[in-house]
Amino acid sequence: MNGTGIRLHAPAPGWAIAADVIVVGSGVAGLTTALRCAAAGAKVVVVTKAQMDNGSTRWAQGGIAAALGEGDTPEQHLDDTLVAGAGLCDEPAVRALVTEGPDAVRRLISTGARFDRSAETGEILLTREGGHHRRRIAHAGGDATGAEISRALVEAVRDAGIETVENALVLDLLTDETGRTAGVTLHVMGEGQRDGVGAVHAKAVVLATGGMGQVFSATTNPAVSTGDGVALALRAGAEVSDLEFVQFHPTVLWLGPDAEGQQPLVSEAVRGEGAYLVDAEGIRFMTGQHELAELAPRDIVAKGIMRRMQETGAEHMFLDARHFGATMWAERFPTILAACRAHGIDPVTEPIPVAPAAHYASGGVRTDLLGRTTVPGLYACGEVACTGVHGANRLASNSLLEGLVFSERIAADIIADPTAPGAPVVPAPARTPLLASETRYEIQRIMTAGAGVLRSAASLAGAASALERIHTAAIEDLERDGKTAEPCVETWEASNLSLVARVLVAAARRREETRGCHWREDRPDRDDAQWRRHLVVRLTPDRTLSVHTTDTADFPPVRADAAADAVPATAATPRGTTLAAPKEFS
Repeated sequence: MNGTGIRLHAPAPGWAIAADVIVVGSGVAGLTTALRCAAAGAKVVVVTKAQMDNGSTRWAQGGIAAALGEGDTPEQHLDDTLVAGAGLCDEPAVRALVTEGPDAVRRLISTGARFDRSAETGEILLTREGGHHRRRIAHAGGDATGAEISRALVEAVRDAGIETVENALVLDLLTDETGRTAGVTLHVMGEGQRDGVGAVHAKAVVLATGGMGQVFSATTNPAVSTGDGVALALRAGAEVSDLEFVQFHPTVLWLGPDAEGQQPLVSEAVRGEGAYLVDAEGIRFMTGQHELAELAPRDIVAKGIMRRMQETGAEHMFLDARHFGATMWAERFPTILAACRAHGIDPVTEPIPVAPAAHYASGGVRTDLLGRTTVPGLYACGEVACTGVHGANRLASNSLLEGLVFSERIAADIIADPTAPGAPVVPAPARTPLLASETRYEIQRIMTAGAGVLRSAASLAGAASALERIHTAAIEDLERDGKTAEPCVETWEASNLSLVARVLVAAARRREETRGCHWREDRPDRDDAQWRRHLVVRLTPDRTLSVHTTDTADFPPVRADAAADAVPATAATPRGTTLAAPKEFS
C-alpha cells in the first residue's frame, strides 16, 4: 500500500515484468540515469508516456549552461544562479550543479551529442542568456539543442539494449509491506502483449517525468506535461516543495487571446545575441529596469512585459531582431524562424509579437542531494524534482544541466544501495475519484485566470474555491453513488492536473510576498524576514493537503557528510542520510 492509501482508479495489472531500476521519462534526466545505471550492470526499464523523443527536452532551444569558456568559473556560475533564485536556492545543491556540470557536459558529448563549434578553432560556441554575466550557454543546431541532446541519448539507450516501454502512462507507485518502493503500475496504449494496465517491479523508481505546464491554458510545454510525476509522488506519500514558483517564459510567440495548449517559444538566446524588447511605439521598456535590461532574470523580464502591457492596454509586446539579417536568422535560429513564419510572422522584416506563458516548474518532488525523496527507493530528477538548485526562479539553461548532474548522482546512489524490496503489496481499492476528461480545460482556465503571472489574495482564493468545487463534487459522486469517470488516459491526466493545481494554489496563497517568479500584486515586496523559507506540501490519507514550512538552512535536508563537495557523483555515496521533518506552519 502506498503512503496515503490513495491511488488512481484503474483495472488490476494484467501483466508484470521485473527490473532493478525503473526510469519514468525519456528526457535528459531520465535517459542519463538509465545509461549510468545500465553501465554499472543494472537491469533498467525506461517507461515513457509517448515516443522516446517526445518529452520536454527536445523542445529546449537555448542550450545548456556550464562554465566551459575561457575566464568563466563555477564560482561565477554559482553567483548568477543564486541571484536568479532570489534567496531560496540551496547553495550546496547549486555548488554540485556548477562544479560537476562541466564534466557532465563533456560526458554528454562523449555519449554522442554534437554542439555547435567554431569553424576556425573547433571550440564549442557559447552564448548568453538572461541572468548570466558570461557567455556559458552551449547550443546545438543553432536553436535546436534539446533535439540534439534527445537524439544522442535516445540513440545511446537503444545501442545499450536498455528495455523501453513507450506510450505508457505511469499510474501509481507500488510498495512492499514496509513502505519501500517496489515498482509502479502503468497503462500502455497500443497493440501487443503489454496493452492495458500492467506493472513493473523494481527496487528503485526514478521519476523523470518533466513538468506540469499543461495546468495552464498557454504553455511552452508539450501536451504530455500534465504533472503525472508530482501527482504520483503525492499519492505515494512523498513531499512536494516550491510548487508556487512557476516560471513564465517572457518571450513566447503570441498567437492571439484565445490561444491554448503548447505555444512556440522564442528562446532567450535571441535576446542573448542582441534582440531587444519594444512596445507598439518602438520604445525599449526594459532599459533602466535592470542592469542587464532584456537579459535580466526571467521573472524580471516577464514582470516588465506584463507591466508595460498593463500601462499601454496591449495584449503583447514585441521582440525586435530585424537587425540580425536573413543569414543570421537562418543559421543561428532556424527553428524559431520556421515557427514564426508558420504563423505568418517574418522576424527578418518585422518584430515578433510576444507575451509570457507558463514554461518551467522550479519546484517539484522534494529531494536531497542524491535525488532521494521522502519515500525509500523513490527518486526524482529533472523538472519533476525540487533539488534546491532553482530556488524561486530558474536561471536560464540550468535545467538541462540539472538533469545531467543529478541523474548521475542518483545512479551512483542506486548502484551503491544493496537493499532489495519485499513483494509488492496488492493495492487496496482506489479511494479517490477520477475527473471527466473535459475537466482538464476547466482547470486550465481557472489556473490561468487565478494563478498565472499576476496573482493576488482574491484571484488565488477564487482559484482555490473553483478547484475545490470540482474536487468535492467528484468525491460526493463517488461516495454517494459509487460513480467516477471511466478510467482512461484523459481522465487520469485530468485527475493529476487537478491535484497539482490544488497544491500550487495552496502554496501560492500561503506565500504572502513577491519573490522570484511568484508575483503577488497585493504583496509586491520581497519579505526575507518572514518568507525566506520553503513551503512543503503532503497529501493526507483523507485527501486534504498539509502545508508546512522549512527554513532554507534545512533544505534540501541532508547531513553535512552528504554535501555536494563531499560526495562526487562517481563515488559510492554514504547511506543513511535522512530527510528532516518540516516545521509546522504557523
